[in-house]
Amino acid sequence: MSASLPGNRELPESQYDLSTYWGRVKQTATITDPRTLLAGKRGLEEAKKLVVAYKQGEIKDMTPELWKAKKIVDSTLHPDTGEPVLLPFRMSCFALSNLVVTAGMLTPGLKTTGTILWQITNQSLNVAINYANANKSTPLSYSKIAQSYFLAVSASCSVAVGLNSLVPRLKRFSPSTKLVLSRLVPFAAVASAGVLNVFLMRGEEMRTGIDVFPVLSEADKAKLAKEGKAENEVPSLGKSKKAATLAVAETALSRVFNCTPIMVVPPLILVRLQRTEWLKKNPRYTMPINLGLILGMSYLALPFALAAFPQRQRISADSLEEEFHGRGGDGGMVVFNRGI
Repeated sequence: MSASLPGNRELPESQYDLSTYWGRVKQTATITDPRTLLAGKRGLEEAKKLVVAYKQGEIKDMTPELWKAKKIVDSTLHPDTGEPVLLPFRMSCFALSNLVVTAGMLTPGLKTTGTILWQITNQSLNVAINYANANKSTPLSYSKIAQSYFLAVSASCSVAVGLNSLVPRLKRFSPSTKLVLSRLVPFAAVASAGVLNVFLMRGEEMRTGIDVFPVLSEADKAKLAKEGKAENEVPSLGKSKKAATLAVAETALSRVFNCTPIMVVPPLILVRLQRTEWLKKNPRYTMPINLGLILGMSYLALPFALAAFPQRQRISADSLEEEFHGRGGDGGMVVFNRGI
């Protein structure tokens, strides 16, 4: 993000009011805009130069070009490391990266082998996305990553295979109801394993804590600028386990919020469409329609899900461990990177 670039004059955090849900939705829509993927290495470097020029006082006011540059930087660079997130694992590529995997899991009539293979593929992608976008103040060892991966894969495969074998045995339900339930099995597997995946991949954060920083007042920011220091040079107050637990829990919930419409709406619509005479006569259109429904719902749902909680989370210092009591910044508040 732009805060990781050199310069002691910070850009405005957003064009929108991030204290409101709708403001965060609009901000998240800019970060998840797939058009930022087209910027490439050259476009990123040009965007970084513009942002640095503003932070060093060479550009006085925000312009449309500068807002666009900030959009590219924020959607590409990790807020903790300042390094580009690998393209397939950026939130701006989330819908495209998940398209084939989601379509595979939602394929009608999938057998046990296919179910297991697609669940393994999905959890592999989830591990990569969670790791790439996690708070980096607490590094995760490769052994922990491997352990988290195998546990998440086991959970998702167990839920998917178990429910697939259970649905046909439900004697009290009509065939049409069983069909609908069978199409919702992937959702149950993805939602449960997705939550587990987040907690496993970021469990180290909850065990050791994440860095929290004082919220700066306008006077604090002016003092730093006068001293030639940047806001990201303010030292951490320490690592908080309570902040980490909140960050991980909110991220897990946002994953459920995101996968619910994607894994529920398209299969239900497709079941309805497959009963029409047109699709019965043209079954070759089933896959394109399924892909279109998944892609459209993915782009629609993602900003609303990610905006459920602020990425830069503010919280009262007194609500954390005792060592942080009375050490908050403006209004007694501290801030930390929740991760995405």
